[in-house]
Amino acid sequence: MGLLEALLIGGGGFLGSICRYLVDGRLVSLTGRALPWGTFSINVSGSVLLGVLFALLTERSLLPAALVEPVMLGFIGAYTTFSTLMLESWRLAQRGAWRGALLNLGGSMLIGLAAVLAGLVLGRALP
Repeated sequence: MGLLEALLIGGGGFLGSICRYLVDGRLVSLTGRALPWGTFSINVSGSVLLGVLFALLTERSLLPAALVEPVMLGFIGAYTTFSTLMLESWRLAQRGAWRGALLNLGGSMLIGLAAVLAGLVLGRALP
């Protein structure tokens, strides 16, 4: 990996983390903190976006190969929040909210997988 590629991935990560912060903050202000809806929504929307981008960028080669990783690894990698998902689920379980913890984990995995599939279908259907 060259310096330019690393900087591009870092730039994508910078933008992705800012988007994550803004989306999470907005959803927390709307729904509160009883359940981590911000993280859940970010993971689902990131999964859809990753599916669309994969279809458009790798299957159709709409971007130069040098930009695929900065967009997919940098931006989406920083935007989605698997480690936060795990921590928030653990914290729910620690508080005795096992149902919420399992709902957060299971829902994120099942809906996230469906979101990737939806993104792939959408990305492949675009002209």
